[in-house]
Amino acid sequence: MHALVTQDDIDTFQRDGVVLIKGLFKSHVDTIRAGIERNMTEPGPYAAENLKEGEGGRFFDDYCNWTRISEFEDVIRNSPAAEVAADLMGSDRVQVFHDHVLVKEPGTSKATPWHQDGPYYFVDGIQNVSFWSPMDPVKGNSLRCVAGSHAWEKPVLPTRWLAETSFYPDEDAYMPVPDPDAEGMDIKEWEMEPGDAVAFNYGTLHGARGNTTTSRRRAFSLRLLGDDARYVERPGPTSPPFPGHAMKPGQTLREDWFPTIFDRKKPA
Repeated sequence: MHALVTQDDIDTFQRDGVVLIKGLFKSHVDTIRAGIERNMTEPGPYAAENLKEGEGGRFFDDYCNWTRISEFEDVIRNSPAAEVAADLMGSDRVQVFHDHVLVKEPGTSKATPWHQDGPYYFVDGIQNVSFWSPMDPVKGNSLRCVAGSHAWEKPVLPTRWLAETSFYPDEDAYMPVPDPDAEGMDIKEWEMEPGDAVAFNYGTLHGARGNTTTSRRRAFSLRLLGDDARYVERPGPTSPPFPGHAMKPGQTLREDWFPTIFDRKKPA
């Protein structure tokens, strides 16, 4: 077990689907910040601006850039994230799924909508973890996660953030997006320092308030997979799409695109 993780952390992650890991990327904050600036200067094909005309501020996000932004690859391969993920998931192996950058500039009132990541992905399995780490101190504009939502009977309907339309045609297979505040759900939220990380399951419902402060809110997310991850077909396009992947249902994800970065059974 990595020194950053306790058995209580593992138990909490398994029970609630979310736990705070202090200082996970503490030694890599400058590297991640540099990577984010490069990402914003040189956006990839999936980069998006998530505000409608007339909304103030800026809400930028982009994903799947670690193979072209060396700072992100450095962090993925050299930070403790992979071993910590293995501990939390109870997995021997850890594969990279993708990276994700989300930046809310000062005065951005738009909230990140409540959603689960899993329904957007072509991955099945319960051994997975997403790390969300701010590169600026956060208080009141941190990630918010609903404890236990990863164990709900039905997944939450995935929607397009800007258009607010359904992502898939079969709405009966999903539950409508709830209002956790109005419904009194157990929402976990922390004040965080740069390099701290919220670890949460792909099935955990989460969102974030807008950034009405006078400081930037830069966040780096890393999505990792465990032993039981398998490719699954969805009723529509997935996000990220990974065009041309050529995988078949039930297969493990291809190693050349989603490399193993930690294997407990192999010597270091």
